[in-house]
Amino acid sequence: MSGALKEVRNRIKSVQSTQQITKAMKMVSAAKLRRAQDAITQMRPYAQKLQEMLANIVSSGEGDVNIDLAVERPVEKVLIIVVTSDRGLCGGYNSNLIKLAKQVIADKYSSQQQKGNVQILPIGKKGYEHFAKNKFNVIDKFWDIFTGLSFDKVQAAAQYARDAFANKEFDAVEVIYSEFKNAATQQFIAEQFLPVKKVEAQAGQKKADFIYEPGKAELVTELIPKILNTQLYKAVLDANASEHGARMTAMDKASDNANELLKSLKISYNRARQAAITTELTEIVSGAAALQG
Repeated sequence: MSGALKEVRNRIKSVQSTQQITKAMKMVSAAKLRRAQDAITQMRPYAQKLQEMLANIVSSGEGDVNIDLAVERPVEKVLIIVVTSDRGLCGGYNSNLIKLAKQVIADKYSSQQQKGNVQILPIGKKGYEHFAKNKFNVIDKFWDIFTGLSFDKVQAAAQYARDAFANKEFDAVEVIYSEFKNAATQQFIAEQFLPVKKVEAQAGQKKADFIYEPGKAELVTELIPKILNTQLYKAVLDANASEHGARMTAMDKASDNANELLKSLKISYNRARQAAITTELTEIVSGAAALQG
């Protein structure tokens, strides 16, 4: 029985040690989440207003200015930007993003995939490792963006996508990422990045009428790349906050599970101890009875 007691004691120590790690990771993720949440909260209204402006400019500029990044053409080649995390231990966060990317390919671009015309641009180590391992066409230039996350790094990835689309290397670019709602909730979405979406005017609604200074062509050429840079940066900030929220939630659940397991192990340990004591008492009583006999 002593061997069984020792085994249970070792398991209790192991679970307690694991629980200390999960609690520490939860605290670290909570601290990182606060910073990441502040960043996306401040960025989102600005990015949304720029997105509206971009859609209106493209829609109202039809016929006046040749906007290469808004040209719709038959989709033969596709680029999918998938934003995952660098590290795991964040529940189903990465697997849900990868699953969505594969679903988008299967639903919208299966014929292009069969021809080898779908390429993945992963941002985040987990996505890069998965798609490279599973023999997808992977662009391996920007997967380490989260190592020292900055606007300049994201801008380089956005510029690559813009240049490739303008040069007709791709006919469509989509971004797959997790939109941050709160620490426990992320929304996994696929969003069209290029060509730039147009606003469809509702019945009786006038198109936005802008006054351009110095000139429409010059302003549009300068403005559209900047807005697209901001859109991708917003997606990456959303993903960054989502990752820390998912990890904090996962570590909280792991700590709770450790508590339940500890309760169960302590009950097992106490029962084993009681059984051992009962056995010892029985042996003592039996020995005493034998001596008296």
